[in-house]
Amino acid sequence: MVVIVFRSRMRPNIPEAHLGALGAMARRMSELASGMPGFVSYKDFVAEDGENVSIVEFESPEALAAWRNHPEHVLAQARGRADFFSEYRIQVCTPVRDYAFQWNDGRTPAPS
Repeated sequence: MVVIVFRSRMRPNIPEAHLGALGAMARRMSELASGMPGFVSYKDFVAEDGENVSIVEFESPEALAAWRNHPEHVLAQARGRADFFSEYRIQVCTPVRDYAFQWNDGRTPAPS
């Protein structure tokens, strides 16, 4: 498993037309990534201070490399730097420990 943490901030005063383009690009990238072999999950969060955090999981470094180098994704990366982001940071991580807890019916915990 490979976990990617993508932290970003948008440029101030982005024109409305660019925001529409960003939304369309984000939807396309989500659609494209989720169809890639080895894709596991994608979550996106926005903090009160405006920082955006995306967490993406792939099954392997090879699956991540295929996504990173996909031609449409490469173009989207360049567009993000040119038109949308004031800054970003990408951290590629491997889990040290992975465990879970889940309630079955609200009364007894499910085995993990």
